[in-house]
Amino acid sequence: MEWHQRTLALTKRPRGFHLITREVVAAVPEISRISVGLLHIFIQHTSASLSMNENADADVRADLETALNAIVPERFPYQHTLEGPDDMPAHVKSSLLGCSLLIPVSQGALAMGTWQGIYLCEHRDRASTRRLVLTLWGVPRSPTAPPD
Repeated sequence: MEWHQRTLALTKRPRGFHLITREVVAAVPEISRISVGLLHIFIQHTSASLSMNENADADVRADLETALNAIVPERFPYQHTLEGPDDMPAHVKSSLLGCSLLIPVSQGALAMGTWQGIYLCEHRDRASTRRLVLTLWGVPRSPTAPPD
């Protein structure tokens, strides 16, 4: 078994759903050496989250943001208001969507569906740089195996 771990700093992004699949894969090039394994992605923040969803139509990203804002409105009698009106809703959204993803690795690639992509879900209006911890573990590919 091989283990690899990296921290990936994502640039500041505006509020919304941002496709980060390519950035994640580029940060862990060892994926190409794994026959079977798992990639765990963990975000070290409480006001942003991770999700996997359709990556082909940008309307999906806008609709996800709109739906989540309807489910978790900013105008609600929150008690935690010290960091602005978007902070507590961001914590609720983060709790709903989650702080990690676990993705299978098969024959040197993420084993995602055709239309699936990894999203950074930014829930703050003025976000900071976001950090991800990427942990890859798996069985190395045979050096004699033919390329995919």
